[in-house]
Amino acid sequence: MAVRSWTLRKAQALARRLSRPRLQWSEKRRKEALVSALETLALEAARARRLGFEANTVILNLGLFFLIAERDIQAVKIDALTHPDSWTRGLAARVMLLTIHELDIDKVAGNKLRLALDDGATPEDLRQEVTEAMRAIRKAQSRAQRRFAYLRNSTIAHRDPDAIRQYRDIVDIDGIEVTKVAAEFYAGTSRFIEMIPKLLIHLSTWPGMICQLEAQAERKGNSE
Repeated sequence: MAVRSWTLRKAQALARRLSRPRLQWSEKRRKEALVSALETLALEAARARRLGFEANTVILNLGLFFLIAERDIQAVKIDALTHPDSWTRGLAARVMLLTIHELDIDKVAGNKLRLALDDGATPEDLRQEVTEAMRAIRKAQSRAQRRFAYLRNSTIAHRDPDAIRQYRDIVDIDGIEVTKVAAEFYAGTSRFIEMIPKLLIHLSTWPGMICQLEAQAERKGNSE
């Protein structure tokens, strides 16, 4: 059993060493795309807010919110899987867990998103696509919260006062399992990001812009 355990550790170390440069190369293009998308959405969100189109601002702000989380996860994902130092792998995995756990989606979406879709008179089929994408994101987050809540609380968010147990939890973290959960989260957020052009095209039509401005003016009048 000792020989088998030693052989397994050596095989895993070799696999990490071989896969690390490949993953770094394959993630390079994704990183460039993420950085470009972040810059574009940040500029467009600021412009929509400056021009006073609230529905556009909500959609772009939500997309930017998800892209920031994706960028954080992408920055540590390779280390979680392949870094030669086990502590660094575990820390990267814990950062990924904390990022997914702590996203308060309802503060950014929730009623704001529903109101934005209403203001822009968004067609029902497009609304349904938005609903399905948000459901996939929440499902992935909920699964991560259920499965890894203890690790999040024990090893990075609050820290278990029982340092022996905290240490054992840290060294036992499975970076591969954490990365699988992150991949599910990616899948959901990607669906929403891919829909943003469709939503903006509709909101930028004359009917979409007029509906937005009328709804905003009506709310402003009611508040006064």
